[in-house]
Amino acid sequence: MLKYLRMNPSRRRHTPLLKSLFIILAAIFLFSGTTAIWAITLPVPDIDNYFQQISKGDTTKIYDRTGKVLLYNLSGIYRRTEVPLNQISQYVKDGSIAIEDEEFYNHNGIRPTAILRALFVDTMTGSKKQGASTITQQVIKNTVLSAEKTWTRKIKEAILAIKLERSMSKDQILELYLNEIPYGGNIYGIEEAANTFFDKKAADLNLVESAYLAAIPQAPTTYSPYGSHLDLLEARKNLVLDKMATLGYITKDEALKAKTEKATFAPASTRGLNAPHFVFFVKDYLEQKYGDAASVEKMGLKVYTTLDFSLQEKAETIVKKYAEENDAKYKASNAAMVAIDPKTGQILAMVGSRDYFDIAHEGNFNVATAHRQPGSSFKPFVYATAFNMGYTPDTVLFDLPTEFNPSCPADSEKNKTAECYMPVNYDGKYEGPLTLRNALAQSRNIPAVKLLYLVGVDNALTTARNFGITGLKDKNTYGLTLVLGGGEVSLLEMTNAYGVFANDGVYHPYTGILKVVDKTGKTLEEYQEQGQQVIANDSARKVSSILSDNTARIPAYGANSPLYFPGRDVAAKTGTTNDYRDTWILGYSPNLVVGAWAGNNNNSPIDKKVAGFVVAPMWGEFMRQVLPSLPNEKFIAPDPTDQNLKPILRGIWQDGGQGIHSILYWINKNNPLGPAPFNPRSDQQFNNWEYAIQKWLSTQNSNSTILPPTTDNGFIPSSSPLMVVITSPISNTTFKNTDDITVRLNIKGGSYPVAKTEFYLNQNIIKTAKNNFTSLTFGLAELTGVKDKNELKVIVYDQKGTQVQDVVNFSVTTASSTPTD
Repeated sequence: MLKYLRMNPSRRRHTPLLKSLFIILAAIFLFSGTTAIWAITLPVPDIDNYFQQISKGDTTKIYDRTGKVLLYNLSGIYRRTEVPLNQISQYVKDGSIAIEDEEFYNHNGIRPTAILRALFVDTMTGSKKQGASTITQQVIKNTVLSAEKTWTRKIKEAILAIKLERSMSKDQILELYLNEIPYGGNIYGIEEAANTFFDKKAADLNLVESAYLAAIPQAPTTYSPYGSHLDLLEARKNLVLDKMATLGYITKDEALKAKTEKATFAPASTRGLNAPHFVFFVKDYLEQKYGDAASVEKMGLKVYTTLDFSLQEKAETIVKKYAEENDAKYKASNAAMVAIDPKTGQILAMVGSRDYFDIAHEGNFNVATAHRQPGSSFKPFVYATAFNMGYTPDTVLFDLPTEFNPSCPADSEKNKTAECYMPVNYDGKYEGPLTLRNALAQSRNIPAVKLLYLVGVDNALTTARNFGITGLKDKNTYGLTLVLGGGEVSLLEMTNAYGVFANDGVYHPYTGILKVVDKTGKTLEEYQEQGQQVIANDSARKVSSILSDNTARIPAYGANSPLYFPGRDVAAKTGTTNDYRDTWILGYSPNLVVGAWAGNNNNSPIDKKVAGFVVAPMWGEFMRQVLPSLPNEKFIAPDPTDQNLKPILRGIWQDGGQGIHSILYWINKNNPLGPAPFNPRSDQQFNNWEYAIQKWLSTQNSNSTILPPTTDNGFIPSSSPLMVVITSPISNTTFKNTDDITVRLNIKGGSYPVAKTEFYLNQNIIKTAKNNFTSLTFGLAELTGVKDKNELKVIVYDQKGTQVQDVVNFSVTTASSTPTD
């Protein structure tokens, strides 16, 4: 048998497995024994001495960029008033247990299943972010342990929690928890929080107030009622109420009623707090990177920020002044401003409202980081995309009333369905042929929508994202409205994105941090150059050239607008949403980019005034105060337009021989630098764009020099086959029975000259012309056989007898039944 066992291959294969299993079990027993001995001998720290110790200890401080101005001491002098459990509202006790530890009265300090789940998730993700802490563990974590995120600390936390449960009753632990839990800044404990946020004692808090205070401790900065995430605070407060109802602390009806009630928060304290919106922006960042609020506050960090305090003070003063004026003039009660160094992405000033401490106007809300619709201030990203693809500032688009839904009629501006889309310009006027320079400088909407179609929504979104705009997600949400500000973006990201134009196409992520040093003097992080070329420098230069061209924008803004700075190179773009809820201005010199917003936090519309009236004066005053202190740098001029480009890209839209057409006649939008499309009508927008142009042409003086010649310059043999396209009239157009119709042809290709062209209406020939005949006008009243629905056919023959044809259909109504504009 022994011989058999020794020789049995299967037995030999299992021997290493058994040995490994034995080693693992031995290691587990050894670890368990060691842990048990360690746990037995581990002393419970003196929790009562906690606040005495930390009041002397290292607190985290936030400074400006010079390190001389203390913006905020995150801990400061700890504000904490201890109260017994029987002097705390029952709603607070129930709400805190419901949201933090619903099994509080049933466990012995830890929840093993929660710990195992957290261990599994952290192991799988490689993080240490899964929460598994009971209220007892939170007491230990917030009082006697360090902020390190290690499993050793978590094991200590669990063991100490068990020992604490053995030495204190549940009510004593809950009392300790509610008296020491951080509520943000230097506010600790429920009594201090009740006094700070509601000017009440903890015993007098009602259900709604208690739910808010139970919601805050998980992330005091994020859920601060004086912060920028009030929507998140509201959602978590409602979650507290739902949990309380589920656990039977309140009824469902009480929860529903409480969700509709709004608490009135007391004004925020101004003690020891400078540049508050920026400070809490930085504090958010620190908590995301280094741990929760309680941990960050007692780490003893010295945080040197990018803030230029002198600029910050100017910005705060100017924003407050103009917001109060705009409130009286235009019913725009709030405003915000951001200033950034475009060469580094460093935030120099951030003002999130007219006054952080003005609770009546929701001053604590940081509009600079909120997402709002940008109006026309989004247009430069589309133009930059176009310039990168080969379009030039000289390229001409037609600013004319145009229907952009191919499924909607091109010839009627009335009786359209909701799906139809015919945008208008801010002044209700249309300029006809317009260069891209003038179209952007004067913020004309129709050319901008056409340009977005030409470059493609995907490409425009890619440009915006490369410029640091993160809020724009699904392209189907916006469509062609994207260029008019149909998406939502933040002032902070928009300001930084405009910095790409100022910085010759180089993008720097925005940052508020220069350096973070720990209490031992070790540098934890420091600003590093992260510039990345995200668009061709000449494309950025073209945008800057246009946005700083005072002559080009005079028709829209006048010669001496707040956008004009004699002797300085300053580019600027305004934006107003079509419902007058948001007004924007983004502007820059080569060494400073400043963005400003004015409106109402609650999205209510202001009086119908565009950004040039509402927000531009505020921005202009800040720039006029700051620019003299900066070097007078100049924009680099873009390259001149390449004269080898096709004529339409160089702005020659009156090119003879084939009539006047939309750019889609000359350009394949998927390859604008390539050959012209063989059949322009295959583009879904061609008919509607062409209709608008032909309608406009019909209103022009027939002797005007804009009209093209109707014969070409002679035959040039081609290797491509003969083809004819009817470019006018547009298919499915409706005419009156008294109208004249002009037929225009595009005849291309062929190895032999054209011999004749035949024109048919409803199969009846109406004209035969010799040679290359490309234009024919006839009156409907002069013809017989005209119907409600008609077919126009053209047949072209070359000298060898080859024939090609094209067909369009059109409708005819009597003059009296045609709807009027």
